[in-house]
Amino acid sequence: MAGSDPYAVLILAIAERGDRAAFRQLFDHYAPRVKGYLARLGLDQARAEELAQEVLVTVWRKAASFDARRASVSTWIFRIARNRRIDIYRRDRTAELDADEPALQPPPMAGPHEELDAGQQQRRIAAALKTLPEEQRDLVRRAFYDDLSHSEIAEATGLALGTVKSRLRLAFGKLRAVLEEPA
Repeated sequence: MAGSDPYAVLILAIAERGDRAAFRQLFDHYAPRVKGYLARLGLDQARAEELAQEVLVTVWRKAASFDARRASVSTWIFRIARNRRIDIYRRDRTAELDADEPALQPPPMAGPHEELDAGQQQRRIAAALKTLPEEQRDLVRRAFYDDLSHSEIAEATGLALGTVKSRLRLAFGKLRAVLEEPA
């Protein structure tokens, strides 16, 4: 097969001897063709030329992997170019971020009404907590303000885990009733 394709002979010379003259011939023939192909795939001229050079450097490095029984030289080189173009497309596509993407936007600043509402809500919660017996208030504080698990609360207070859970459930029921009353 190498005898029928003169460029296959050049690839073989590159693979076996690192023949620079053979590479120069191959480069002179394929570089403009690969550049044109990449431009037709949507790259601007400068990027197409840059990528064509990268493709031919890959040909130099991987010449030993060329198999004339599987593909012609041109098919092999253009497949390398196509794959490089796909890699660039994927990289560029994932690198682009939409500035309007909601997940990338900072949270909206609270206006005066929201701050007032939040302050009122905090005062209502504080007042509701004061309606609880001290023991229940302590358990709620440990659960929410100290961020302790039920097991940690049981260990810290010496209460049984079931007792902690039932007292917290009772406290939440009382808080819910107080907070659901109209302000």
